[in-house]
Amino acid sequence: MSGKLKVTVRVDLECSSAHIDVRGQVDERNVLAVYSLAQRANSLAPGLEVAIDLKHASVDAAVLWHLQACAVSGFLPEYADPLQAECRLTILAPEPQGERADVVLAA
Repeated sequence: MSGKLKVTVRVDLECSSAHIDVRGQVDERNVLAVYSLAQRANSLAPGLEVAIDLKHASVDAAVLWHLQACAVSGFLPEYADPLQAECRLTILAPEPQGERADVVLAA
């Protein structure tokens, strides 16, 4: 799999939320692109809710942990947002590998 990400950004007309849909392999080499998109979306309007949708991506565990830590703290990493503007971030995590919601295993 290449290091390229496929990303779609949607912002609602009232500028109350942004949805960043990420597909591909998110790792330490390209996560800065995800942070940069979140920072740009966050700068559009004060209080904007930014959702990073990783449900259709493959994400390294450490990277996912850092993204979730940003959501909890309300700030992006300083290297991605030197001004440290407050960010209402939500991370929509991928399902763990091998698990699907529509599969039920019987004992």
